Amino acid sequence: MESDALRIGTAEREEAARLLADHFGMGRITPDEYETRVTDAYAAATVGDLRPLFRDLPGPHPGFFGPPPSPMPVYAPPPPVPMPMQYAPQPVPYSYRSKTVAGVLQIVLPFGVGRFYTGQIGLGVLQLFVCMITFGFGALWPIIDGIILLANGGLDAEGRPLRP
Repeated sequence: MESDALRIGTAEREEAARLLADHFGMGRITPDEYETRVTDAYAAATVGDLRPLFRDLPGPHPGFFGPPPSPMPVYAPPPPVPMPMQYAPQPVPYSYRSKTVAGVLQIVLPFGVGRFYTGQIGLGVLQLFVCMITFGFGALWPIIDGIILLANGGLDAEGRPLRP
């Protein structure tokens, strides 16, 4: 069954009369047109009888008329793509070990003691082994390492910078 042939009830007739009163109040129809249209609205039996009463009027129209014809789709740009959040780099906490102590230990006791102090056991053992194999001539490596620790600092075994 086509929508214009559907029968209407009192609620639909009263909604049409109320909307016609709104249009009359906005000055869109004259008092004579309003009286004629309201009389026709109360006499209407189908949706098709009410449609001509609103054909020349802008919205609002009765809701039971159905949705208005949809216009051509309008191009809408695609939604923006969310960018990954940029996190500010967090400062790395300092080690509780000091670069000064590590450097001085490397220079004063040149067989890897400073590296044992920083927690880098493997490097400390290697420096000790080189000093023993070379009969003390390999102590040059821990001394240079101690100077670098004093000048530039270094990292402890957990990758944290040594305290100044």
